[in-house]
Amino acid sequence: MDVESIESLCQRARQAIAQGKIEQARQLYLQALGLKSDAPDVHYGLATVCFLLNDLDSAAYHFKEVTRLDPLRPGAHINLGAVYNRLEEYDEAVKALRRGIQIDPQRAEGYYNLGLVYRNKGEPNLAIQAYIEATRINARMVDAHYNLANLYLERERYNLALARYKQVLQLRPNWDKALHGLAQAEAALAAGDDVDQAKKSSEKAVIKAIDPDSIRTVEPNVHGVILTHLHQATIDSENQGRQFLQILEQEIEPAIKELSTCLLTPDTSAVGLDHCVQRFEKAIQSMRSAQRHLQSSIERVRSFGDRLLKT
Repeated sequence: MDVESIESLCQRARQAIAQGKIEQARQLYLQALGLKSDAPDVHYGLATVCFLLNDLDSAAYHFKEVTRLDPLRPGAHINLGAVYNRLEEYDEAVKALRRGIQIDPQRAEGYYNLGLVYRNKGEPNLAIQAYIEATRINARMVDAHYNLANLYLERERYNLALARYKQVLQLRPNWDKALHGLAQAEAALAAGDDVDQAKKSSEKAVIKAIDPDSIRTVEPNVHGVILTHLHQATIDSENQGRQFLQILEQEIEPAIKELSTCLLTPDTSAVGLDHCVQRFEKAIQSMRSAQRHLQSSIERVRSFGDRLLKT
């Protein structure tokens, strides 16, 4: 009887939303929640109407309840992240969105919202990566293309901005905002030659202004050995950096995914928890070893650089 009553209340709440009666929908969901306080679908509906009413704290609470009651529902984590973004709780937003993406890596809206958060955090490179992934998964996500184009424009990557604005206009022809962005990118590219010429003239002026007596010259007998060591240390640092990134991609990330699967859905895991923990610990050891080698190489570069400057 209770279940039928809950279903009826939820149906009436959805009808109220369709009619624009959002507050009425909230009251209906609250009645349903009074009948069954641990119903994730009721919390989800209530979170949605709270978001529509701009009651963000309540929306966050109810989406969080959904993630507690139904932890493998990716949409709840993604929506929770979107709400945290609105609340300017950016670190919590990233955690929630990453969790939703981990559960369902093909959710383009997860990456889109992650792009919004990173942009708000002032991390444009991470925002660009997130938007690229969103558009890879869903090539017709207009807002992701548009936000990506804007970021490229802001970072003076005009060719990339131009290409993205054109994609936006293919999906949404004659959109004023995209047309304005396209015009800005085209103007910036057209002005590029003049800017380059101005830079060259400025560089020549600076060179002429330098006092020849203040220019340091490299003496092969004095600096040659140090330069050789510095060059080799730089190459070693580059190699160690690549190895460190390789370990992160090929060992750490798979180990984390395997361990998460084993903990969250043990019935579907192909291996036991002990194996997952051992693999994760081994990956961590590899990462720490690579990190030590990288730090050592960087210190050598710094040391030889200081010696070169002092001679």
